[in-house]
Amino acid sequence: MLFRHETSLSKMKGMEEEVLAKFQIIKEQHDAEVVHLTEALKEKNRECKRLRSSFDTLKELNEYLKKQLNEVNDENRKMEIQAKRVQARLDNLQRKYEFMTIQRLKGNSHAAHEIKSLKQEKVPVSKTCKVPLNAQVYELLTIFMDWISDYYLSKLKSEGSGMGGESPVLKFASQRNDIQEKCVKLLPVMTEQLQWMPFVNSKLHEPFLKFIYWSLRQLEAGTLHSTMTSTLRRLGEDIFKGVVTKAIQDNSSEHSMENKPKTAAFFRSSNLPLRFLSTLIVLKTVTQADYLAQAFDSLCLDLKTDEGKVLFLEYQAVPVILNHLRISSKGLLSNVIDSLLQMTVESKSLQPFLEACSNNLFFRTCSVLLRTPKLDLQILEKLSIILQKLSKIKSNKKFFELFTIHLMLQEIQRTTHPEHAFLCINLNSTLFNLGLTKYNSLASNGSH
Repeated sequence: MLFRHETSLSKMKGMEEEVLAKFQIIKEQHDAEVVHLTEALKEKNRECKRLRSSFDTLKELNEYLKKQLNEVNDENRKMEIQAKRVQARLDNLQRKYEFMTIQRLKGNSHAAHEIKSLKQEKVPVSKTCKVPLNAQVYELLTIFMDWISDYYLSKLKSEGSGMGGESPVLKFASQRNDIQEKCVKLLPVMTEQLQWMPFVNSKLHEPFLKFIYWSLRQLEAGTLHSTMTSTLRRLGEDIFKGVVTKAIQDNSSEHSMENKPKTAAFFRSSNLPLRFLSTLIVLKTVTQADYLAQAFDSLCLDLKTDEGKVLFLEYQAVPVILNHLRISSKGLLSNVIDSLLQMTVESKSLQPFLEACSNNLFFRTCSVLLRTPKLDLQILEKLSIILQKLSKIKSNKKFFELFTIHLMLQEIQRTTHPEHAFLCINLNSTLFNLGLTKYNSLASNGSH
């Protein structure tokens, strides 16, 4: 019994040693595997850090490239804007060169052929057409007949016109609105008709433009329709550039007509009344500074003649000019003043011109201009000439006082340096005419 018990104990001890040995082997394997996995994890962590570092580097590089791209885009936009400005400047210089060339050639009787070729080269050519195919003529005639029937033939008593060159004042507001609506309806059609003017007798161009001009003047008192903007721009450009149309050959006849371009020159016409009307229309419709500058140059040249002065009064052009007599038109301001100054030259037209300027519109415009800080001395001197002549009309004193122009002139007189003698003389004379100062007899002699 004891022997068997010892045998069992020895077996159990052997089994225990075997279990411990296996456990030790498993533990060593586990430790080795843990060490291996730990090393692998560390390697993965190092690789992850490298990837993160590479990602951060790429991200920074991407941000830098984005910044560079934005800078390049900004620079590109600036260059495009600069290129457009340079192109616009080049176009302006080309137009100015063309205008100066034409003005120079006008004085040369031997260069008539050259002027004609220059105009034909620069004026855009419209599409080929035939006069009988123009159905809009009938629409135009219908509108004309409606207008004449409603506002002239049906009225036995003539309506009075406004004073001082302002638009006629109608008895009823509804009549004014009706006229303006018809103008809005009519002007696009008449603009289209300009393309047919080369086929029409040139003697009919002036009445046609005169109707356009007075239609535009009728729209002064009303709100300009937004749809009219493009129409007026096209109208002004066609009047400024003129129209050249190619006639097609007439295949129905045995002797076909020669395909020669037909020209209708308006602003560049040698006919003074037609050119003068065209200039006023350009001033009413165009906003491009180079076109306006050429228009005012042409106007100043025409106003040097007595016929030009008469036309200025006939077409009541003072409000048209005053529309540009503002500081926002700084580049044109000198030209605008010069055109008014031409009318102040001693002539039969001087007194009617001064009467046309004797109204609220003119003095309000001058008041706004005089309030401009640091107004150019030459502009001020030219304006003082006009105001001095207007101050001779006693009834104008109320306008000077209404718009406080007399106070502004007194302040200018107080701050003007004595070396600007011409301006001082005009200011003294104006204030004397208004009864606001004792006039210096020496200055009086100098002003005359």
